[in-house]
Amino acid sequence: MPRCAALVLVLALVACNAEAETPVPRVTDLEWETLAPMPTPRTEVAAAAVGGRIVVVGGFASAGTVGTTEVYDVAADAWSAGPDLPVAVNHAMATSFEDEAYVFGGTLGDGAISDAAFVLSDGAWEPLPLMPEPRTAGGAAVAGGLIHVVGGVGPEGVAERTLVFDPEAGRWSVTEGLGRPREHMGVAAFDERVYAVGGRAGSLAGFGDVEVLDPRTGSWSPLPDLPTPRGGMAAAATSNGFVVAAGGEEEGGTFHEVEAFDVEAERWVALPPMPTARHGLGVVAIGTTMYVIAGGVDPGLSFSGAVEAIDLARL
Repeated sequence: MPRCAALVLVLALVACNAEAETPVPRVTDLEWETLAPMPTPRTEVAAAAVGGRIVVVGGFASAGTVGTTEVYDVAADAWSAGPDLPVAVNHAMATSFEDEAYVFGGTLGDGAISDAAFVLSDGAWEPLPLMPEPRTAGGAAVAGGLIHVVGGVGPEGVAERTLVFDPEAGRWSVTEGLGRPREHMGVAAFDERVYAVGGRAGSLAGFGDVEVLDPRTGSWSPLPDLPTPRGGMAAAATSNGFVVAAGGEEEGGTFHEVEAFDVEAERWVALPPMPTARHGLGVVAIGTTMYVIAGGVDPGLSFSGAVEAIDLARL
């Protein structure tokens, strides 16, 4: 058995085990901060960063599927009420473009999948052109001036196409889907590329697949697998080049795991675990700080208002 070197990044997963295929460096000198909880505990939310605020929309709450919008002010560590989404949805997808929050699809209270899209502009939700097809439980991110709605579930099951919205022209188009179609995964963008991380398809058994989309070619390419395969998680990209995957669920419980893909080095590192394990959470990055919001602490329908943050500036 090999001797482990004394490094700031200590080898994780199966430390010092010669049989471990690819030991993952573990970051030990970062700490989580617990912040003001979200007023309405919920799960399967959509979240987007708009300037120094985080807009959290929809999801399941104790009252069922909701259109609730709540806004977190990062500087003040305080929440305020926003305008309700015109339709109540869970599993919607959200992102931001030019300091406005966009929300796409989701599942309605009666179980139907929505094809509606909205932008939060001047304090009100405005309708956008309908999506080419209904979509829920995917992810959304901006690259090349376009919003990409990736993966998820459509009217015929797990979606096989990527939906692309041009916010300047107000038009939709359709492009190549993921190499491995999936839902309940993390989607984030960095340096004009879109990353799809983990996910699942039809059960709680999670995948480790990671793919990157170059909008210039419209094609997805594989990247090193997520060290902890899982679905029910979410992802965001920090300004210093890390695509961070947090949370998730499986039959036996929810995940504390947080793993970050170093875009430049093309390798994963393991971050300190989330204080509150959960799935169906919102994950948003502002600068080098990542925020994890709400979600379910148990598999299935459970609710949390927990808000926790970790700063990756030292990576």
